Parts: sequence; structure tokens; C-alpha cells
Amino acid sequence: MGPLSVRDIPNLITFFRIVLVGPVILTMTAGRFDWALGLFILAGVSDAIDGFLAKYFHWQSRLGSFLDPIADKLLLVSCYVTLGLKGLAPLWLVGAIVLRDLVIVAGAIAYYRLSGPYEGRPLLISKLNTLLQLSLVVALLFDQGLHALPSWGLDAMIYGTLFTTVASGAQYVLLWGRSYWRHEGPA
Repeated sequence: MGPLSVRDIPNLITFFRIVLVGPVILTMTAGRFDWALGLFILAGVSDAIDGFLAKYFHWQSRLGSFLDPIADKLLLVSCYVTLGLKGLAPLWLVGAIVLRDLVIVAGAIAYYRLSGPYEGRPLLISKLNTLLQLSLVVALLFDQGLHALPSWGLDAMIYGTLFTTVASGAQYVLLWGRSYWRHEGPA
């Protein structure tokens, strides 16, 4: 690997986001939800910046295509596990989120090993799920760190997140299954 160049800025920002996971979790564990919220928002802003730079300046890289989703999932799953362990997010929601991600990763690996790379874009329901998962973390941290939110609003977000988590996971399984059987199924 050669010296760093300006094209490496998005990857450096992604590494920074991965490093932020520790402080976010530590501040949550210490009950400093206001600080955790600030760090979580900083991580989100860094995600937007590295994505913009990579697309606008065509600084995409193979490393970035792997690191960016890993950084996102590491932050989100760590936050949900911590919120669940602190009793601030229902454990059944945390379990659904972790299980969905495990199913998607296992499905992607299985599909790749059986059929080769899957060329597809993120599903609309998956994008909605990511938005709801992010919004719920922000809402829970805001609720604990800055100002109490109405419980009915948090409950609505929790059930909306659960619905899109299950629906997006199921849609990926169906999509990959159909694709496999269409291309590789019994003759």
C-alpha cells in the first residue's frame, strides 16, 4: 500500500466512524446520554460527508465499499445492544435487529458461495428500516439525555422499527431465494 492520497479521505472518515463506536458505547454505559447523542450525530454526519466525497469526487474504493456498511452496522448494532442491556430498548427489538443482520450476512455469504456476487441495490424497505433504526436511537438518547419524549411516540417508533426490520429481512431472503432458484435451481 502506497502513501495516502486525497482519494483516501472517505476511508479515513469511515475509520474515524468506527473509532467513534467505543466512545458512543462508553458514554451510554456511563449514563451520559447527552454526550452519546452528540457522538452518535457526529458519526452520522461523518457518514454523510464520506458518502458525499466518495460519490461527488468519484473517490469510491473497494475498501470503502466494505468498510462503510460495516461501520454503519457496528455503530447501530452496538447502540441497540447497549440500549437493550440498559433496559431502554426492548430486548425483543434488539434480538430482531441482530437476527436480521445475521440472516442478511449469512444469506449474502451463502448466495456468494453458491452463485457468485449478487448485484443489487438496497431495497426501499431496507432504507426505511435504516432510517427508523437511526431515528429510534436518536429519540431514545434524546429522551434519556435531554428531554423526555412522549411514551406513545417512542412506542410507535419501536413498533415501526420492528415491522420494517422483520419485513426487510424477509424481503431479502425471498429476493435472494428467488434469484438463486431462477439461476441455479434444479434443471
